[in-house]
Amino acid sequence: MNNDYSVTGRYVKVSVDGLDYKVFYLESGQGKPLVCQHTAGCHNHQWRDLLEDESITSNYKVIAYDLPRHGKSDPPENTEWWKEEYKLTADHFSNFIVAFCDALELEKPIFMGCSFGGNVALQLAHRFPSRFEAIIPVEGADYAPGFYLDWWHHPHANAAQVCGSGVWDLMAPQSPEKDIWKTWFYYTQGSEAFKGDLHFYSVDHDLRDKLSEIDTSQCPLIMLTGEYDYLTTPEDGRRTAEQIKGAKFIEMKEIGHFPMSENYPVFKGYLQQALSLLVG
Repeated sequence: MNNDYSVTGRYVKVSVDGLDYKVFYLESGQGKPLVCQHTAGCHNHQWRDLLEDESITSNYKVIAYDLPRHGKSDPPENTEWWKEEYKLTADHFSNFIVAFCDALELEKPIFMGCSFGGNVALQLAHRFPSRFEAIIPVEGADYAPGFYLDWWHHPHANAAQVCGSGVWDLMAPQSPEKDIWKTWFYYTQGSEAFKGDLHFYSVDHDLRDKLSEIDTSQCPLIMLTGEYDYLTTPEDGRRTAEQIKGAKFIEMKEIGHFPMSENYPVFKGYLQQALSLLVG
């Protein structure tokens, strides 16, 4: 009996904006590349169920990377990064994703990101529509202010505990208990990058006056938002999609802010719906 999963992990060198990174990624499957970005402060394990789903990987080559400073991807190798506060920007985040795809020689992949990954998905649709086959922002919106807070680095605040508490409240009560605990576990490992991620999420990401410039004739866009997400609500997602000509919006019932890990079977149904719209 073969108990192995057909998921492989590799490192690739990515050079972007004068910085050199050694980036870890997981991949599985064959077909059209589907590149996946995890949520703020987390890592690519959030996409594990998708990577192991043969009904998806039989048609798509799923690639889930760890953003630098997350998971198994270190900070830049050619700079004294510890001397500067990490503040992720829309420019660098977007440029990194394009450079990562180039390093893997991916031709017009589909990009899917969740939470701040959903927000950068919108940035990619605005900045680089010709580089992607389609964009799927999950739990994303044009603007999400209010979460870049100084108390993340307060000496009496444990970032891992704060993250874990917030994650718990963001999940739907219908999600399986084992998956809720797994999602919580991912965040309680802690991440010094979390505050820097939120700089992009709540400060530097703002497409409120640029949504009409997104060209879905070049790059189709389908937004997915969970019913129980109170950070980026279904109303936020729907409002964003309505301002992008040709964009589609799907509200995901009985699921929250971390759909791919908190209740994958439910998320899978909505993802398949989105993918079918792209090929229909």
